[in-house]
Order: sequence, then C-alpha cells, then structure tokens
Amino acid sequence: MSDDDPDLPAGVARRDFGDGPALATRGEPVYGEPTGDGWRRWDPHRSKLGATIEKGLDTGLSADASVLYLGAANGTTVSHVADVAGPTYAVEFAPRSARDLLGVCDTRSNLFPLLKDARKPETYAHVVEADLDVLVQDVATRGQARVAVENARFLADDGRLVLAVKARSEDVTAAPEAVFDEALADLREAYDVLARAPLEPYHDDHLAVVATPR
Repeated sequence: MSDDDPDLPAGVARRDFGDGPALATRGEPVYGEPTGDGWRRWDPHRSKLGATIEKGLDTGLSADASVLYLGAANGTTVSHVADVAGPTYAVEFAPRSARDLLGVCDTRSNLFPLLKDARKPETYAHVVEADLDVLVQDVATRGQARVAVENARFLADDGRLVLAVKARSEDVTAAPEAVFDEALADLREAYDVLARAPLEPYHDDHLAVVATPR
C-alpha cells in the first residue's frame, strides 16, 4: 500500500494540484495533466482504473507487479500503470491510438505496446509472459466478459482481473444492471469475483469488477 495513503496502491498518492487532494503517480506527463514536484494527476473522470481505485477496490497494483493492459488506447491510463508497476504489456487494436501509445512508451522502458486485438490473445501469447499479477481490461466491444475469460490464461493463480464493464458497449437497449448481471455470470466461467462497484459519478453505466482466476 502507499506510504501516503494506506488505502492506495504503492506508487499512487494523493497530491494537491490546486483544487484539493487528487490521485497522482510519478512520471513524465502524457496528456496535459497537471503536474508538480515530479507527480502527475490521475483523473478518475478520464480513467476507469483511476475511478476503480477511487471507489476503494483493491486492484493488486504494486511496484513489482507485472501487468497486461487490454484496451490501452492512446496511453492515458496505462501510462499511470507503468509509472507504478513493473513490466506492463499494452494491447491496442486501433492503429491511430497505437501511434500515440508509442510516444508514451518512449519515456517508460517498462511499457511494451502491442498492436493486437484483445479478442485474439493467441496473436500475442508468444510475447506476453505467463503468470502475470494483474490483468486490466477497458475495451469497448460486445462480449467484454468473454475477452476477460479468453485472457485469463496470462494470469497467475493469485492474480487479479480489474475489469470495467461498459453497459452501452454490450446493449444500448438493455438496463445496465441486466447487462452487468450477464457479464458477471459469464466471468464466473473462469473467475471468482472478489468485489464490484458502479463507477458513478466518474463514468455512467460502468461497473468495476475485481476477480481472481478459478
């Protein structure tokens, strides 16, 4: 846990950037976020993982954690992960976002970008190491739980899945709670769910889930 706040992962702290205490990590700035004394603000409104931490869920992140991040986009959240963790594999499908991600990797030697489809883990299984500590997933696609199940192969027996389920990516006509219940049922094929929390007020119709492989 953090020396600054025992409820935060080691390497994550609360710092005041002019408007009160906010999540922060140490590292090179990426997306114009406020900085000060080597710290950079981690805005939970721009990061489902940041919001998950604000909700008090134990993500399993630590200074020596090995991480697979699915849905890295242009590097906003995974840059904070790499500030904190050990080797971090960042999977992104969109070439434009992956180009931005490459720039983030230039200042983080532990961040490894992969232009791959998270729905096809066999295409990067030869690169990503096994027995990882944390699998972070933030993908906007149907079958989000299925993606998590297919990628469970990379986690250690005591590893953690940290998943943000986006109800509107599954079914824009269904009630979010119904979508979440279905996703949780699918997840239990490969995981034991440890904790869950809605991500309001940071992200509407999103559910954070922390789970461990069965």
